[in-house]
Amino acid sequence: MKASFKAMTFNHNDFYHRRLLKHVPSHCADALDVGCGTGTFARRLARRAGWVDAIDASAGMVDVARTRSMGAANIEFRPGDLMDVEPTRYDFVSCIATVHHLPSFPDALERLRDSLRPGGVLAILGLYREKTASDHALSLAAVPVNLVLNAVSKKDDGVSAPIKGAELTYAEIRADAERVLPGHQVRRHLFWRYLLTYRKP
Repeated sequence: MKASFKAMTFNHNDFYHRRLLKHVPSHCADALDVGCGTGTFARRLARRAGWVDAIDASAGMVDVARTRSMGAANIEFRPGDLMDVEPTRYDFVSCIATVHHLPSFPDALERLRDSLRPGGVLAILGLYREKTASDHALSLAAVPVNLVLNAVSKKDDGVSAPIKGAELTYAEIRADAERVLPGHQVRRHLFWRYLLTYRKP
């Protein structure tokens, strides 16, 4: 499926930033944000980590992130993808609404896992394709909340991000994670998202 571009008022991914930050280790020297977009999460992460590498496949997004992060001395934004990530480098790795854009979910999990130092933490906020009755029930529950938050959120700033629908179901995501990330935790959330966390032994 080809990605399209759209700016929106209420950002579903930003809504979960605080939850992701709770998983940052207390002594985090080096962190990585994969699919950094305009750099919002990377800037928040930089307040808890000694250094943040932030990469995005879109050079245009990286330019925006650099412009918006001029005062942050401990972040490096650069165009790149998972193939550019150094192994066993990071204490914390975040990946927000990115893995479903990649060709292979299991391969992406392996690359993300391998980028962690022993004891490092991976946090993935991803999208799943609805299939089961419980999926659709959670989706219905999200609709009124989504409408309210859209009404009260600040208007978008015109910066567009790539949009692509998820192809894997929640069950398929769990099955792949079981094989690649034993000991992980994953849970569905509102706004068609799941949060997967993993601590490397």
